Amino acid sequence: MKIVLASNNPGKLAELQTMLAPLGVELQRQADLGVGQAAEPFCTFVENALAKARFAAAHTGLPALADDAGLCVDAFGGLPGVDTADYATRFGHARGEANNVRALLEQMQGIDERRAALVSTLVAVRSPEDPEPLIAVGRVVGQITRAPRGSNGFGFDPVLLLPGLGKTFAELPAEVKNAHSHRGRAAQQMLALLRERWL
Repeated sequence: MKIVLASNNPGKLAELQTMLAPLGVELQRQADLGVGQAAEPFCTFVENALAKARFAAAHTGLPALADDAGLCVDAFGGLPGVDTADYATRFGHARGEANNVRALLEQMQGIDERRAALVSTLVAVRSPEDPEPLIAVGRVVGQITRAPRGSNGFGFDPVLLLPGLGKTFAELPAEVKNAHSHRGRAAQQMLALLRERWL
């Protein structure tokens, strides 16, 4: 089955392709099909993921899978949340993953409450009008480190310490990260939903 991935993030594509491999699903990035980015005007992950999935399905005629993910920091009332990708721009930095990490660590200087969660919401639709989208949510709670650690992964992987493992996501090999990550958890749920409902 071919599914369009409503994202242009190569890291998400690689992770999700690996995680959905047991189904024989072939993910294709929307950019490779000439589809631009959907608007993400909502304040929840599920609403934005649904909007992205419907947009990609409408422009390709294919079933679509979208991921909306972000970092929810307890000390900031759950922010940056859906604005995670643009977090750095709120503090005068250029948009980008390294600057997001830098801005987060700057904003958390002097804050001892460092609990945070990475959240991934996957939504799949068979068509733009699908009345029964498949929704899977993965969440991992950890602590924000005082400095980046590790060189694997992307996004906030270098600064989210997993207490049970004593490492950040960026310090883990890909297969271990995928087994424990927010996206990995969401993908396992999505795998079960796709098997049950679509295949």
